[in-house]
Amino acid sequence: MSVPLSVVILAKNEAGRIRDCIESVRWADEVLVIDDESTDDTVQVAESLGARVLRRRMDIEGRHRNWANAQARHEWVLSLDADERVTPALAEEIRALIENGAAHPLYAIPRRNYIGIRWIRYGGWYPSAQLKLFQKSVFRWEETTVHPRAIGSGSCGQTRYDLLHFSYRDEQDFLQKVDRQTTLEAEKWVADGRGVSLAKALWRTCDRFVRTYVGKQGFREGRLGWFLARMAGKYQWLSYKKYVRLNRSGEARLE
Repeated sequence: MSVPLSVVILAKNEAGRIRDCIESVRWADEVLVIDDESTDDTVQVAESLGARVLRRRMDIEGRHRNWANAQARHEWVLSLDADERVTPALAEEIRALIENGAAHPLYAIPRRNYIGIRWIRYGGWYPSAQLKLFQKSVFRWEETTVHPRAIGSGSCGQTRYDLLHFSYRDEQDFLQKVDRQTTLEAEKWVADGRGVSLAKALWRTCDRFVRTYVGKQGFREGRLGWFLARMAGKYQWLSYKKYVRLNRSGEARLE
């Protein structure tokens, strides 16, 4: 018997990964894929697995996610990206929560984040819980372009079992996504009228590196931990450089 739950999956050009994501949640009553104008076979693969597919261009991430959740048929929503997978243990836990009467209207789910096939346990990458399971009537995302905040009414619990998140295919994929995200971060700072000085940017760069490598024990990941700590700092520095460039040119792109 299917669970009265809508699984809402965001996807763009994910023909190679959408199948595993959908297969992991076929126990839910509704699987809804929101396709961001894919040019590959994402839509065809999703529909072949019985998912309902709606197409919408991603504009502002928080706005896009709110629109997607509003299309769900059920009150309970599990929000996923195409690179995430629900384990059988987590599936059973969610089923029990919904069918037996959940103690909370909101649930954060711990995530195992991967680069390639490697699970990153240190440096702040685990448990990295995110609010993923919720009653849609009491939840929304901040409507901003990058790292939108989760805004919910009521108590928030946390699941016992993890979600698998295949965050990056490899280090090159990681670098490409950092480049895109720092551009959005800089645009957000400009749009918010945020004042970020050179001194503050330098402090943030050093602070993020030290916290990731030492405070959160990124060093335990070896060479990869060093790389990730450097990138945590570089994220702040790249965002600042792009912020300065946008302020000079007046080309912030937020809608």
